[in-house]
Amino acid sequence: MFKNLGGVVLKGLFKGSLTVPNLLSVIRIILVPVFAVLFYKDYLGWAVFALFLSGLSDFLDGKIARRFNQVSELGKVLDPVADKITQITIAVLLFVFFRNGSAPSLKAFSWVFLFFIFKEFLMVLIGGIMLAYNLRPAAAEIYGKAGTFAFYFVMILIICFGPEIGAVTRFNEKLVLPEPVMMALVVIAAVMTLVAFLSYIPDTLRKFKGRAAQKKADIKE
Repeated sequence: MFKNLGGVVLKGLFKGSLTVPNLLSVIRIILVPVFAVLFYKDYLGWAVFALFLSGLSDFLDGKIARRFNQVSELGKVLDPVADKITQITIAVLLFVFFRNGSAPSLKAFSWVFLFFIFKEFLMVLIGGIMLAYNLRPAAAEIYGKAGTFAFYFVMILIICFGPEIGAVTRFNEKLVLPEPVMMALVVIAAVMTLVAFLSYIPDTLRKFKGRAAQKKADIKE
């Protein structure tokens, strides 16, 4: 199963990899532990700023790659990896925060954040299996992009204005999201994330079926 992983899959992976977009993707990955430490140390304003820089680099690397024809195989791997570890880290930190909070309703609701973690780990697992079979994971389509935007928008909103956590709320208690509103936004983001995940399935199954058909054809030959 993995015999081609070191050859065909990785062949040419680093060709033309020294580009500005790839550097920006690496910076996004480095910003993940920076954000986590700032969040853990309760420097939420700086944590939000780290997320802003991450989002800005994500926006710029795609624009630069397309504008200056700097799309590379390594970039196609680094970009989703940066996205996934960022989303997993945010979801884990918010789960732990609300799980250890004082409001019983938020403690109970904190389990919803585990859905985002499970989805990303599942995507990583499927992507790894596809690479092992020399298949390219499906690129983000409109549903995937919408789900990612909804996730970041809602999570940053929570970190800025969420009950018990809001970085902005600490300076003005009136600027706080009511618990029902926050919960509704998280559920909406979760639904959009689920739709995005389901949108990957048809193309993924089609690629596996095509790989199986090719294997049968090779055996017959």
